[in-house]
Amino acid sequence: MTAIIQLEHVCKTFAGKKAVNNVSFSIHPGEIVAILGPNGAGKTTTLNMLLGLLKPTQGTLRLFGLEPGSTEVRKRIGAMLQEVSVMDRLKVSELIQLIRSYYPNPLAVDELLTITGLSREDQNRFAEKLSGGQKRSLGFALALAGNPDLLFFDEPTVGLDISARRRFWEQAGKLAEQGKTIVFTTHYLQEADDFAKRILLFDKGELIADGTPDEIKSRILKPSVSFFSPLAEDELGAKLASLPMVEEWYFRDGRTFVSTGDTDAALIALIREGFPLHQIRIDSGRLDDAFEQLTHQEEKTR
Repeated sequence: MTAIIQLEHVCKTFAGKKAVNNVSFSIHPGEIVAILGPNGAGKTTTLNMLLGLLKPTQGTLRLFGLEPGSTEVRKRIGAMLQEVSVMDRLKVSELIQLIRSYYPNPLAVDELLTITGLSREDQNRFAEKLSGGQKRSLGFALALAGNPDLLFFDEPTVGLDISARRRFWEQAGKLAEQGKTIVFTTHYLQEADDFAKRILLFDKGELIADGTPDEIKSRILKPSVSFFSPLAEDELGAKLASLPMVEEWYFRDGRTFVSTGDTDAALIALIREGFPLHQIRIDSGRLDDAFEQLTHQEEKTR
């Protein structure tokens, strides 16, 4: 399958400092990819190069086999950036119609309203008078206006409440089911864990991990059994040390976490040994834990 996005040894330098350093990856049609990393990791610079807003200092970058920023590429992409800026004194309906007019096969207005949750009343309001959440919905509508094959979302749910955030991802999921390719950044790691099929993890300008959320978590995180127990931590730790399948343990917010390669065997052993425990939970590891450990590992190896 031909890659829809292709980066080969891409670097971007500002004032002698590499914001992106020797990054290579490809993304194929229909993928849902999260670009993650701490502040200053290079993810926004990479996104701006993909959008044609910046040019690489070194390396090659292609979308649909073409230069980012070319007219043919722009016809096939849509972008929702973190800061939604709108033209003053244009109504929502006028702004949507304006953006639709730039594309050869735009989405129908009714479909845009259904997907983004903008109401008929919203259409008649001046865009600059919208609330923060409504502006995010408008940004979503403008990104979709041209019926793009490839969508870029930069921190798309910042400032949205829980219900609006859930609605956004439900609609984005439906777009993915239609075959759209989606690339997004987010600081809400649970969103990446729930929605992305693949994660590109950046740190210090380099790509340090590439895989599914489960692959990235399993790379460094062991599954765990967690529970509450009335035993003191010292006593509980001494008992856990005697169990061969227990690799390590730690305490967080009153809950005991036991890392193990076999959660079934560990749980059976805990019960057989008569450990007083309740509210038992099996965890496969959290993406934020993997994120933290991977970025810290990279710091230690530099």
